[in-house]
Amino acid sequence: MKNKRFKWSNLYLIAVFVVLYSPIAFLIFYSFNDGGTMNSFTGFTLDNYIAVFEDTRLIGIVLDTLLIALLSSLLATIIGTFGAIGIYFLKKRKTRNAVLSFNNILLVSPDVIIGASFLILFTFIGFRLGFISVLLSHVAFSIPIVVLMILPKLQEMNDTMLKAARDLGANTWQVMGKIVLPSIAPGILAGYFMAFTYSLDDFAVTFFVTGNGFTTLAVEIYSRARQGVSLEINALSALLFIFALILVIGYYFIQQHNMTKKQKNKKQQHAEAVGMR
Repeated sequence: MKNKRFKWSNLYLIAVFVVLYSPIAFLIFYSFNDGGTMNSFTGFTLDNYIAVFEDTRLIGIVLDTLLIALLSSLLATIIGTFGAIGIYFLKKRKTRNAVLSFNNILLVSPDVIIGASFLILFTFIGFRLGFISVLLSHVAFSIPIVVLMILPKLQEMNDTMLKAARDLGANTWQVMGKIVLPSIAPGILAGYFMAFTYSLDDFAVTFFVTGNGFTTLAVEIYSRARQGVSLEINALSALLFIFALILVIGYYFIQQHNMTKKQKNKKQQHAEAVGMR
């Protein structure tokens, strides 16, 4: 019975991955099509990829999108890290739960509502729509993601280390830099990557707050798709998929390195404890 269940679970897992990755494989396959359409594959070519690199406007939009994602995720990670620490150290449980609930509201709120709210805000205060408006919006909706990624690491932290550091005369910044931040470093890294990916592929919020002369890749692809299917977009999407895959693999190796480092530290501490006995 156990073997049958194991086989059925594997089959289900394979089916899920096939459903998820088949459209991506289909898109990448036709990015090499010489026919210019996705109706039939007429021959292999790299012209669509060459066209991507020759389209200076599209390359500029890609660079702007990456810049927005990098800056917004960095700012959101900094703000979200101190926000998560502030929530964790709130003494009153009701206050902590209330603040955390306000944080979670932004996660479950539809992107259309968030985008429309920012548009109304920027219009009301007379703020010009463009790079800064998109950046501020991406920072705002990325902060709750970072907070939720860091809070579990704070809850795993050993509070006795904090008390011991204070008893030894460490001030708040020393406790923060020597104990708290190193303990939650994996959560900070995970929050940064999550914020980066959310910003990179966001469409709904960006569509509301972008202005004339500035756009992101998601909005540009939407605009071009309305005009008809272009295999240049297929080629660009394939390149971005490879870029995302490299990021995921890099994050995996970083996590593995951190886990190996922790295991080595535990073995070293155990060996030192045995030696002291």
